[in-house]
Amino acid sequence: MSGQTLTDRIAAAQYQLTGSDMARAVCKATTHEVMAPKKKHLEYLVSATNTTNVNIPQMADTLFERATNASWVVVFKALVTTHHMCVHGNERFIQYLASRTSLFNLSNFIDKTGSHGYDMSTFIRRYGRYLNEKAFAYRQMAFDFTRVKKGAEGVMRTMTTEKLLKGMPVLQTQIDTLLEFDVHPKELNNGIINAAFLLLFKDLVKLFASYNDGIINLLEKYFKMKKSDCKEALEIYKRFLTRVTKIGEFMKLAETVGVDKNDIPDINYCLHPGVVVDLADSDDQDSPFQPVESLAPSSILESLETHMNGLEDAKGGKKG
Repeated sequence: MSGQTLTDRIAAAQYQLTGSDMARAVCKATTHEVMAPKKKHLEYLVSATNTTNVNIPQMADTLFERATNASWVVVFKALVTTHHMCVHGNERFIQYLASRTSLFNLSNFIDKTGSHGYDMSTFIRRYGRYLNEKAFAYRQMAFDFTRVKKGAEGVMRTMTTEKLLKGMPVLQTQIDTLLEFDVHPKELNNGIINAAFLLLFKDLVKLFASYNDGIINLLEKYFKMKKSDCKEALEIYKRFLTRVTKIGEFMKLAETVGVDKNDIPDINYCLHPGVVVDLADSDDQDSPFQPVESLAPSSILESLETHMNGLEDAKGGKKG
């Protein structure tokens, strides 16, 4: 299907009659055209979030309304537009999403109008879950893991033990939900799913930077923790090691949608001791590639377990 449908034009006209340019832009960004939302409409919406008189709830509610459409094209584009606003819009947008009791209810969505719609429906359900989890993580932490400062002075590196043990599972769940998108190269076959994947890829790079910062902080604090905290920290570190390969595989798919190979961080280096990797290629705060000062080696696991066993021995009255 190419070009705007009569339904698209009628919907845009209705919003224009009500005087809502913002709602009309949402409608224009989520037409039945099988292509990614147009840049000019996304830029208009991003700009709108930075104005003082914008009605953020109305913008979000219009996107939720578009996500109830029967067409996979409209729904998928509504999700892509929402994600784009979370990444590039004013933080008030994701704050509003986090304040809602319900977001996208797409767990049973399916478009049976054709085989392509049927296939894309699977990714719509997964994508909706991720955006819901992204907003829920913000509600839990009061910040967006992809937006916070990274590196030695960053949020995850300077967290207290208590906040770290609370925050890391939230971050791990968000990463897990993103990885559940589970797309294969041959399925990246239209502009909409490609746009969604690119946004997910950029989120994952930033999420991993926060994840690694948190792990480094955890390791620095580990040998001063009480036993119960050590147990939690050890499990968090083990889960980190099991996720690295999956994260790396997801990132490598970015070449399929035109990301330069040199811009895809090889995070598998974190499985090798003593390697220091910098994922940043600029000081641009909008760049998806934020700095990671060092990557935690898997060989540390043995030391952590030995320390944990020592605490158990000490409790039992045995000599360390």
